[in-house]
Amino acid sequence: MWLEHETLMRLIAGVEDAGRQVMAVYRGDYAIEHKADHSPLTEADMVAHHALLALIERETPGVPVLSEESGDIPFAIRRGWSRYWLVDPLDGTQEFIAGNGEFTLNLALIEDGVPVLGIVHAPALSLDTVTWWGQVGQGAFKREGHREGPIHVRPLPDPGREPWQVVGSRRNGMQAFAAFCRALPAHKTQSIGSSLKFCLIAEGRADLYPRLAPTREWDTAAAQAIVTAADGQVLDAETLRPLVCNRRESLLNPHFIACGQRDARWERALSEALRSEP
Repeated sequence: MWLEHETLMRLIAGVEDAGRQVMAVYRGDYAIEHKADHSPLTEADMVAHHALLALIERETPGVPVLSEESGDIPFAIRRGWSRYWLVDPLDGTQEFIAGNGEFTLNLALIEDGVPVLGIVHAPALSLDTVTWWGQVGQGAFKREGHREGPIHVRPLPDPGREPWQVVGSRRNGMQAFAAFCRALPAHKTQSIGSSLKFCLIAEGRADLYPRLAPTREWDTAAAQAIVTAADGQVLDAETLRPLVCNRRESLLNPHFIACGQRDARWERALSEALRSEP
């Protein structure tokens, strides 16, 4: 289901408005709680959660929603959803707490298990807010302040002339990431938080993002749709097939890699990194 342009624009504006509400918390004093899995939770997570759920209900009434902060919805219910919204109200809560600006609001539309539309908004990344969005088959776009235009993954360069750009997490899976990089040809690495890593792939500023540590479906779906719309791929690290959502009770993703282009050299490096895991 492709959303009409007017509806998509209203959704983007609504996500950006939720970002402004998050920034009001970011600039003030806020308490930090911890969920059952020991991950942090702030007022901003819940502010964004409620704002995005209200937005979805207003623009697409009746479409089910699964949010990181909405509590468990049994698979017996979810498995009947052919279309639903998957929301990560604040991806990168640890970065939010650290004050480095590397956090995002994420909204994805899932069709038959496939992320087909994504919006990722970074309200504190630079002097201007930044938003990426894409619909599979319709292209991907970026807006930074008043500048807006299409984005696309780049061809994988010849590493003898230009090193590959590899992005990774600031906090998770560092040993496996290092093993992957050791097996690559000439490359440079960058660590950055939240779903921003996917967005660098989508706009052609990075080539590879291997994730060899746990994530959940809401962490990845919106950005996966954007990468796919920009003609990249997000692939299960074991099978090299596209990630899918809502196929089982657990919402944990397999290890994966986001890329602009397939290449046997990084596929071998990925295989070696997987073998090196304890």
